[in-house]
Amino acid sequence: MAKVLFSRQTIIYAAIFLVAALLTAGAAALLININTRKHEAAQYPLRVVEIAEDELDPVVWGQNFPMHYDSFRRTQENYGETPYGGSEVYSKLERYPAMTRIWAGYAFSIDHNEERGHYYGQIDQAMTQRVQVVNQPAACANCHAAESPQMIAEMGWEAFNKTPYNDLKDQFHLGTSCADCHDPKTMALRITRPALRNALEANGVDLQTISRQEMRTYVCAQCHVEYYFQGENKLLTFPWTEGLTVDNIEAYYDKAGFKDWAHKETGAPMIKIQHPEYEMWSTGIHAQSGVACADCHMPYVREGGMKISDHWLRSPLTNINQSCQTCHQQSEEDLRNRVINIQNKTAELLRHTEHALVDAIDAIVAAREAGADDAALEEALSLHRASSLRWDFVSSENSTGFHSPQEAARILGIAIDQARQAQLKAIQVQQQLANGGSPLAASE
Repeated sequence: MAKVLFSRQTIIYAAIFLVAALLTAGAAALLININTRKHEAAQYPLRVVEIAEDELDPVVWGQNFPMHYDSFRRTQENYGETPYGGSEVYSKLERYPAMTRIWAGYAFSIDHNEERGHYYGQIDQAMTQRVQVVNQPAACANCHAAESPQMIAEMGWEAFNKTPYNDLKDQFHLGTSCADCHDPKTMALRITRPALRNALEANGVDLQTISRQEMRTYVCAQCHVEYYFQGENKLLTFPWTEGLTVDNIEAYYDKAGFKDWAHKETGAPMIKIQHPEYEMWSTGIHAQSGVACADCHMPYVREGGMKISDHWLRSPLTNINQSCQTCHQQSEEDLRNRVINIQNKTAELLRHTEHALVDAIDAIVAAREAGADDAALEEALSLHRASSLRWDFVSSENSTGFHSPQEAARILGIAIDQARQAQLKAIQVQQQLANGGSPLAASE
């Protein structure tokens, strides 16, 4: 009986000790949390300066948010090349010479370089030959100049877009600014570019119900998207009403009868795809899993007692620990190899597509020299346009396939097939002409 009583007393004492230990640990955690909050409050008082609604200078915002500003300033740094990107400037036209012929007659055949950091958004645009040689509209500045939203408010949406870029360039001084994405009063994420707001509303998205996690992608989708200049007023427009895939976007342009330019060699009505990161991402596993752009390109980091988003926007390959290993429990080497493997295979398909497109261009040019007109080459020209559009969708999308590997491979597989079909159709027309027949018979 004594042994049983002793055993019960031991259990009771042990339970009391355990509860006391848990309470002590809880109290300690609470004290640490309070101390951390006090530390944060000391670092970030409610306001050091009042940020005006029209304040664009990140230096001013940085007085209230110095850690965020310190990391944002690093977008000025050249962190070097990644296998298919980075911040080291080089001519893509020199590295991939086929681009010059694929874009023949368009501004990108003159100048197309690897981008630097967000800090240089306005600087590099002002320096590119695409602006200095070609008279582009101010619509190009929607994303490259922090002043754009204020100028749109002053001038009006249509007037701003249609005004030549060079007429307004002296008023553009800043690239990316805190004001592009944040409300100066509440610091809440916000959409400042009308083109995205218009596109979301046209697609039935209720802007009042967008979650913060969704906003951590939408603020990037203000600029990292495909767009075109609609009508004589050159209104910046996202071609999304048919959907976000390359096939949907092609259908949109075909329905609108739109072309960016006529190919200098073939005469085909061409589309220049811009940088459809949002559209490509939307078809991938990260989008389906609820991962936002900022989760990988602006991951949370710990600065002393503070948890902040890293505002040094850059390739996740330079920051695999925070960008990838939060979710993926593999080594940095394994994750890096996984990314580069996807990019290598996508790049291989891009080069195959370029070869096929150049062969198609050569065949169409040869058919024209033999006497073929637009009517005879209608199918070849349509296939040339479709193939080039798809190649450009992957080539100009900055992840080199990583945002959606299977979709990128699907797109390029179709593009290669279309380019070879264009080549074959043009050869058939040329052969028909050489045999003295009607070129139209070759396509029947």
